[in-house]
Amino acid sequence: MFVDEVEVIWKAGDGGDGCRSFRREKFIPKGGPDGGDGGKGGDVILECSPHVGDLQDFRYKPHARAKNGQKGMGSDCYGKNGEDCVLSVPPGTVIFDVYTGQMVAEILKPGSRTIILKGGRGGLGNLHFKSATNQAPTQATPGQPGEEGRFKLVLKTIADVGLVGFPNAGKSSLIRCYTKAQPKVANYPFTTLHPSVGVLTEGEHRHLFMADIPGLIEGASQNKGLGYRFLRHIERCQALLMVIDMAGSDVREPWQDYETLRQELNLYGTHLTEKPFIIVANKSDLPEFAENLKKFSKKIKNVPIFSISCKTGDGLSELKGYLFQHFVPTLESEEQSSENPDNSKDSHSTTSHEA
Repeated sequence: MFVDEVEVIWKAGDGGDGCRSFRREKFIPKGGPDGGDGGKGGDVILECSPHVGDLQDFRYKPHARAKNGQKGMGSDCYGKNGEDCVLSVPPGTVIFDVYTGQMVAEILKPGSRTIILKGGRGGLGNLHFKSATNQAPTQATPGQPGEEGRFKLVLKTIADVGLVGFPNAGKSSLIRCYTKAQPKVANYPFTTLHPSVGVLTEGEHRHLFMADIPGLIEGASQNKGLGYRFLRHIERCQALLMVIDMAGSDVREPWQDYETLRQELNLYGTHLTEKPFIIVANKSDLPEFAENLKKFSKKIKNVPIFSISCKTGDGLSELKGYLFQHFVPTLESEEQSSENPDNSKDSHSTTSHEA
């Protein structure tokens, strides 16, 4: 089961208490204080892992806690620091504080680590309180408690291109044609119930991440049909492919599908309509396709339209070439970006998977 939203309760480790101790050895009856400090409590750390696909692990294990710091000891021995609690999350995870609603962190770069909760500081041993007027201090401080909190984790899929369309428009079929992703394909609505990301490659060095977003319906921007959970997965896509059933297989007018999709994206309110997009007219192998495409082209202008058939493969190579030409940097630009870090923020590849 794909899980893209979950609540968790985490706590960092408490600091160890400082030690109250005095040196007592043979022939040294008044050796003075030698109590060591307590160890620091462990932190709660989130590690961005490309090998984690969703938040399913946290659904069944919402509680996590780092280890406490060890207490200080005599002979000026410091307590051992508590072990950190490192949790792996997929790229695109956003963490919100449940009580305040504020965003705490956004996990994007694979391999990066983010401290969510800090462990408490260890207490001071009585060695620190020795002075000229207090040769035998008896006070030591306790360790500080570690931070704790209740958080909401929300996953927003990271991809270069997102496939948007009504249910049964052919999005899953398209991503299966291009990538090794294997989303379920069947002739009924809402076959796809969660996002699926595949890698479209060209040669050995160029690739493009394509996300199959579950089908949208009218009212998705008001959360109809789990609209919010679907729409948020295209927020980070650099471009959108609006897949239209141009044959009208579900007894809907293709241009009305297009207008409805644009309206729902606009009402969602995250500037989705400002993203670059193209129209993918699917099912060119059906007889109704040609007439509908002709009518569609008269109503919808100034937008690139690609005619394809996922069944026969017609038009797929032309569409693939367009995607790599417009949405993936060339090898030369990638090399220039690596040589000039100041300009790397303008490169498309850094904004999606390396940012």
